[in-house]
Amino acid sequence: MIEDDQRLSQLTREYLERHDCIVTIADDGTTGLDKAIKNDFDLVLLDIMLPGKDGISVCMELRRQSDVPVIMLTARGEEADRVLGLELGADDYVSKPFSTRELLARIKSLVRRAKGQVGPEKKLITSGALKLDPSNGKVLKEDVEVELTFHEFTILYLLVDNKGRIMSRDNIMDAVKTTGEYSFDRSIDVHISRLRKKLGDKSGKPQMIKTVRGAGYMFID
Repeated sequence: MIEDDQRLSQLTREYLERHDCIVTIADDGTTGLDKAIKNDFDLVLLDIMLPGKDGISVCMELRRQSDVPVIMLTARGEEADRVLGLELGADDYVSKPFSTRELLARIKSLVRRAKGQVGPEKKLITSGALKLDPSNGKVLKEDVEVELTFHEFTILYLLVDNKGRIMSRDNIMDAVKTTGEYSFDRSIDVHISRLRKKLGDKSGKPQMIKTVRGAGYMFID
């Protein structure tokens, strides 16, 4: 947990540790980033407003080096920060002040999904130059690994597994949601945009992920 409000971080740690979590705290962005990179954490809780490096900078640098799930902690109403966090690779967000019970539910759900421990067993699938392996969350394009976050992989898997069929935003949100607040339309557009960029699929004239105006998205490669 990277959070400079010591009272909040201590109270949160006490609650999470009562529910079998092991919590490491850093109270500035520079220290938190260093710990997150050097240790094998299951998840990072990341505040946006931090001394040293702010949360946006930490998220951006962390995502360059790790695919650890990230939950951003934001002040209520800061939608621009939430969208930017998602664009930079965060997997979810929680608005302050938050319910520790809700936070725990999001943590458990995201970690389970990241470890592939929810839902029916999925098969390895291929389409054109793409290979998706749900056992390890890896995507290969022409045998070169494409680094995706957990939610990006989940969305791409849904689209490829339903190739030629339109997936509505509701379909996609159902696949990635942890709790209701995460699921808002703009977040899906952000994930699709990031997916296209990572796959080399030009947004102006996509060859893989097609936007079906007013309906959703469809994988066409």
